[in-house]
Amino acid sequence: MEEYSQEDWGNHSQDLHGYPTDQELDEIPVTKRTLKIKQESSEEAQKRDIMQNIVQILESVQLKWELFQSWTDFSRLHLSNKLAIFGIGYNTRWKEDIRYHYAEISSQVPLGKRLREYFNSEKPEGRIIMTRVQKMNWKNVYYKFLEITISEARCLELHMEIDWIPIAHSKPTGGNVVQYLLPGGIPKSPGLYAIGYEECIERPPSPHMERRPLDPGKEGRVDMETLSAQASLQVEIEPTRIIYCYLGIAEVRTLQQCLFLHFQANTKTFSKDWVGINGFLSQNCIVDPGVSPKSIYIKFVEVERDFLSAGSLVECLEKAIGYPLKFNN
Repeated sequence: MEEYSQEDWGNHSQDLHGYPTDQELDEIPVTKRTLKIKQESSEEAQKRDIMQNIVQILESVQLKWELFQSWTDFSRLHLSNKLAIFGIGYNTRWKEDIRYHYAEISSQVPLGKRLREYFNSEKPEGRIIMTRVQKMNWKNVYYKFLEITISEARCLELHMEIDWIPIAHSKPTGGNVVQYLLPGGIPKSPGLYAIGYEECIERPPSPHMERRPLDPGKEGRVDMETLSAQASLQVEIEPTRIIYCYLGIAEVRTLQQCLFLHFQANTKTFSKDWVGINGFLSQNCIVDPGVSPKSIYIKFVEVERDFLSAGSLVECLEKAIGYPLKFNN
């Protein structure tokens, strides 16, 4: 890496942080400043969650770290035009274990070009690494990567960047049968789609939430507020989460056609012999009086038809979410 003077380091440090000056802060109203801080903290938290998810994927496939030695590493043919999930790591003179500095899915820019940016001191990403090596914060810098197809990159985008859409249902008709009401705007194009359901886990109450005896001075009276609070805490309910259960590939049909076949045809041609995702969705339409069906969600992303046959999409998503898809064989 290129040598830098102490003065250069100071300049780089100021460029990296990009914090507002005292004068700039004074010019920002307190309310706007607070909103800005909250917005930035929320965005940073989201970035951390995505990076943690990418690190988990890299760790799950047990890739070996490669020591960065020269620029020729990234000029090799097998890196020049590939898409990949990659990680940048480092160790120190005091601890040989390699730790992650950064992880990313390079789905738009070829891996070789993206890695060169991380080891180029003229780029913001590379400046951070250069400074820490020059200041002996780090000893060596490493990288690892997993090559992915365009369809796998879009599959990971589906998981990490696209929100779930809840599927509404009608009131029971014909006794105890409800119908799904698909939202508008589902593309008439090929792509990937996922179906999930809301899971609510109940757990026993925590020890500190056990029923406490009434105050001796209140034995003859009922503390309604206390009883109400204790009753509501008899069972704690975990925050709901959406469980992936199926990944669909709309290659022959469009996304709209595939989802219509899953959700609209089921209630009209229901059969107890059906298995898989169609059986699950159909059986969910049969409800007992006063009981709502399980909440169902979808998400989808458009992908060019030519790319959909490449890669191992189900395994890719299963690695990303950390559990098997129930209805994908």
